[in-house]
Amino acid sequence: MGSAEPAASAFAAPPESVTFDGLLFDMDGTIIDSTDAVVKHWQAIGREIGVEPEVILQTSHGRRTIDTLQLLAPEKANWEYVKQMEGLLPKLYGNDAVEIPGARALLQDLIAQSAPWTIVTSGSLPLVSGWLTVLNLPTPPHLVTAESVAVGKPDPACYRLGRERLGISGAEKQVLVLEDSPAGIRAGKAAGCKVLAVVTSHTVEQVLGAEPDWVVRDLSSLRLVSVEGGRVTLEIRDALLVKTE
Repeated sequence: MGSAEPAASAFAAPPESVTFDGLLFDMDGTIIDSTDAVVKHWQAIGREIGVEPEVILQTSHGRRTIDTLQLLAPEKANWEYVKQMEGLLPKLYGNDAVEIPGARALLQDLIAQSAPWTIVTSGSLPLVSGWLTVLNLPTPPHLVTAESVAVGKPDPACYRLGRERLGISGAEKQVLVLEDSPAGIRAGKAAGCKVLAVVTSHTVEQVLGAEPDWVVRDLSSLRLVSVEGGRVTLEIRDALLVKTE
């Protein structure tokens, strides 16, 4: 993991206003950065299952813990174990997570104007609720967590469910997914959404390889312009000049 940022001049696309029927946020790497905590978490699990943490970390970001364990330690791939381990993570390593720049302000503005949004995450409910509590961030209605779907990212089931829960599942609805991982970007695209990627956990090349619609450094590049008739207009600033279609 870790980002490799191109020249500052590359993040210089002119401001662009775009309107959506709803927003679906990934959690880790998009709203919060818990990389240090997750590394410690996987080091503990790695010791328990006899797998080097580096091996786990190469494939775990953006994916559900249960899916990672299914590959590396099938005997541990059950929800009781996953929820127990993930529930401990914010309690043990609460000081090792910070919010992504711009996340809190954007969420507060969305809530203030009753905009349709929710979180769609590969984390379990104990993990997500724990982090939101520790960082004093809002918990949205219609939350989609790892337990909500049978198959995790890059499968689009989670983002399809997020659309359904917000009542914006129709093909005519314009939905924005906000993501950081290639697996999540691909899931959002496959669910028929536009995807804005933040370069917080992967290299620009890895992010571009998943073909998002916009790439920005973090959520400080987004500004809520208005919410009218339930539709959200955002201004996207300082996006990467290389834009995929």
